[in-house]
Amino acid sequence: MSHILGISAFYHDSAACLIRKGDIIAAAQEERFTRKKHDSGFPSHAVTYCLKEGGIPMGDLRYIVFYDKPLVKFERLIETYLAFAPKGLQSFVAAMPVWLKEKLLLRNLLAKEFLALAPEMTQSTLPQLLFGEHHESHAASAFYPSPYDRAVVLCMDGVGEWATTSAWLGEGNALTPLWEISFPHSLGLLYSAFTYYTGFKVNSGEYKLMGLAPYGEPKYVKAIYDHLLDLKPDGTFRLNMDYFNYCTGLTMTGDKFDDLFGGPPRKAESKLTQREMDLARSIQEVTEEVMLRVTKTLHRETGVEYLCMAGGVALNCVGNGRILREGPFKGIWIQPAAGDAGGAVGAALSAWYRYDDQPRGSTGIDRMSGSYLGPRHTNAEIEQYLKQVEAPYELLDDNQLFDRVAKDLAEGKVVGWLQGRMEFGPRALGARSILGDARNTKMQSVMNLKIKYRESFRPFAPSVLRERVSDFFEMNTDSPYMLLVASVVEKRRLPLPANRSDLWGIDLLNVARSDIPAVTHLDYSARIQTVHEETNPRYYRLLKSFEAQTGYPVLVNTSFNVRGEPIVSTPEDAYRCFMRTEMDVLVLENCVLFKTQQKPLGNDTNWQKEFELD
Repeated sequence: MSHILGISAFYHDSAACLIRKGDIIAAAQEERFTRKKHDSGFPSHAVTYCLKEGGIPMGDLRYIVFYDKPLVKFERLIETYLAFAPKGLQSFVAAMPVWLKEKLLLRNLLAKEFLALAPEMTQSTLPQLLFGEHHESHAASAFYPSPYDRAVVLCMDGVGEWATTSAWLGEGNALTPLWEISFPHSLGLLYSAFTYYTGFKVNSGEYKLMGLAPYGEPKYVKAIYDHLLDLKPDGTFRLNMDYFNYCTGLTMTGDKFDDLFGGPPRKAESKLTQREMDLARSIQEVTEEVMLRVTKTLHRETGVEYLCMAGGVALNCVGNGRILREGPFKGIWIQPAAGDAGGAVGAALSAWYRYDDQPRGSTGIDRMSGSYLGPRHTNAEIEQYLKQVEAPYELLDDNQLFDRVAKDLAEGKVVGWLQGRMEFGPRALGARSILGDARNTKMQSVMNLKIKYRESFRPFAPSVLRERVSDFFEMNTDSPYMLLVASVVEKRRLPLPANRSDLWGIDLLNVARSDIPAVTHLDYSARIQTVHEETNPRYYRLLKSFEAQTGYPVLVNTSFNVRGEPIVSTPEDAYRCFMRTEMDVLVLENCVLFKTQQKPLGNDTNWQKEFELD
């Protein structure tokens, strides 16, 4: 039997992944099926999908691999409470019932869940259940799908079992641990502390903090180094735990943190002030410095020319861009599902290479298939649904479709775009995307306020044809997963008008910074997705049609969802989102719907209120 199923579950972003002979066949996050953002429950829908996509019953699996070791994590929990006792009693009491009831008996719980999906099986006939190590799962997810035969691997996140930062050497089919930094000293938790303090939600709002950073000044960098973080020249570090509350309390920061930065945390949904912008800029700069120092040290100590990355910190695309530009590596590759969801991929691949000692497949290619690993829908299925809900649509052949949609985009219309297999990971990559014209000066505010129902400062990313990326941005490398930031080239930039020099902060948002203003941040940067004909030929063809009509092979690409909702999966999800926002056009494979032709969805006036809190 050559099939292995990896799963991550019970913390956040549950997911499943099926591999066959070391190749990734399918992977999906549970939230896309349940419509519950960051769903942490057992990924029953994702497992069912993966087995269906692979065309196998559960009994054909060689192993089922869980992405971490709950008993070791429980050990860390107990030792932490003992180390800080008698502080932390409240959080200890809150955590213990869940651990004692479920997580310590995880093997039995998993067996029960899998038997519910395959009632024809018994506990004795279930595939063998293995448990990986959290950071090893991260490292495997970064190295094994990468194009490199030899690479150094850096994993940085909040915390796994004990490790918060770990370094590995990947060679052929083997991963060798080099060193690690242990809890409570964590760059991920430091960043999350500032996420919490600036009023955003931990484990989901960190990207908002990164997006807010260009509006501020690095006023608090010295205070962070003086009081919170002891950073060594080699990038290793220790936190001063007097300022943090995550070991013993129910919040991230404590009173000393409040005193250091001039008051209590910002309340969620309250007005953003210059303090929050300056805090965001400051912690972003500190984070980038740590990332740069660590990666330079890894290169110096190993002499390896390529870098792979995973863990939540690897989603910090601004830091990744600096490593690419300023670091010593010839190339870097980042797992697109760098957080816990990607642990399902790593767990399965780690078991394949470790327990069966299988030779690694051909290197030199990206084995994540563009991260298009989720379910797809046929035109026949889509038409059946649209007829059922009596939604008017046009069915266009490919020769008509791409030119028609490109024309709508060029006219300023906002397009919902569902094509092919759904993306795995937190980014929409042209399979479940909302698209717009990057040249349009009003597109950012329109998309934020009328489509996404989210904060006005949030930036949007450009999708650009791979062969044209250097014509618009200061980079010439693959960035298929929207995980690298680079600057717009000088010739496309627009200076701040002299009569607008009094503007500051978010007031600068409406001042065009380049000839692609909808995707250019205040500092002339952009989070870039390069589009490749090999992995997404339909999205590539749309960009070619748009280029033919406008001269610009660049589109705004944001995830097909509204605030607080997971990215859409099915045509039904997409239609519901389309009808309840101010999108103009919906494209479901070859079926095209125009908002002006649709009937009202019904009495749903309170829908937007569901998404007021993230």
